[in-house]
Amino acid sequence: MTVPGGHVSSADVTRYRVRPTPGARRGDTGERTTRVGPQDIIHMRRAIGLAARGHGGTSPNPVVGCVVLDASGQVAGEGFHAYAGGPHAEVVALREAGERARGGTAYVTLEPCDHTGRTGPCSGALISAGVARVVVAVTDPNPLAAGGVDRLRRSGVEVETGVLAEEAERVNAAWLTFIRRRRPFVTWKFAATLDGRSAAADGTSKWITSPEARADVHRLRAEGDAVIAGIGTVIADDPQLTARVPGDAARRPLRVVVDSAARTPASARVLAGEEPALVAVADDADVPAHLGHAVRLPRAPGGIDLHALMAELHGRQIVSALLEGGPTLAGSFLREGLVDRVVGYIAPALLGTGPAALGPAGVTTIGEILRLEFEEVTPIGPDLRLVLRPAPPKES
Repeated sequence: MTVPGGHVSSADVTRYRVRPTPGARRGDTGERTTRVGPQDIIHMRRAIGLAARGHGGTSPNPVVGCVVLDASGQVAGEGFHAYAGGPHAEVVALREAGERARGGTAYVTLEPCDHTGRTGPCSGALISAGVARVVVAVTDPNPLAAGGVDRLRRSGVEVETGVLAEEAERVNAAWLTFIRRRRPFVTWKFAATLDGRSAAADGTSKWITSPEARADVHRLRAEGDAVIAGIGTVIADDPQLTARVPGDAARRPLRVVVDSAARTPASARVLAGEEPALVAVADDADVPAHLGHAVRLPRAPGGIDLHALMAELHGRQIVSALLEGGPTLAGSFLREGLVDRVVGYIAPALLGTGPAALGPAGVTTIGEILRLEFEEVTPIGPDLRLVLRPAPPKES
């Protein structure tokens, strides 16, 4: 079925099966059937697109988008959450809608909050504005802010939940992982030749990919809260691990070095500059004076306990992290199930020998292969950028 504003399949409309989203609260579980029309799908997709505009600016808050219609079904206001401490998406959309919101419908990608923090509860704002119906994609798994759906219903507002939940979860995957799994959302980034080499046989690697690809990596860094590298990369390449994006000087992700034996030299560029840095060492390491502020974590086979590192970063409000180096650390993260997304920059070049982009990842037989699903394949200069996520386990 094609309707003004986009394509909507027949499976999307009329009798819409709403599934509970992962982490749904008690009382909001079980399937229920409701009536959702093609316009509902279109406006929720618009809200999801608006939410995506907040990427890189809202941490430690979620990205949220909102569309408000007037009583006649015309768009009256739109908004998204742009930065932590700023107005929430619903408030922005309601301000634009004004009195036209009364008797209308609001489409929100995440359950309106019922919490007073740096801003007031969005559930109350929707009620005060006189909105008659609220369509929600994902219920809020954060117990501190949840409850907006219940409050709206108690106030006589019609509420539908679970509409385009899968699409809305994808755009808000980092924050949902942070809340549900109590760890940062981890993206592993690598650059390699077509035959999977990250460096030549003599160890040289500058530059396998193009200037365009390297600029895109800085954009990736700027979207996250932390950049993680292993001590091998720090010693071999002496990277700064900073996000150098024109016009975005304020974005300073935490630079994290995984260094179980406390070998990071005092001259390392990752320790210099105004950007914050954290060196994670094993709890039994002999730490030199220049690493006196290093964080000690439990030792695990091959290095430090990566789950303990994730817990440390979660406690520091790190919602998303970019894992950059090198193959050994990447293999360890994959082996521990701590990679949520893979971004690979593939150069149209061959080396034949040299280090591989990925080290041992716990796979010893083909039945243990780590399968991924493509999300994007995009040309970047002469290279390709591949975006993938772990494939869900197959049902036996």
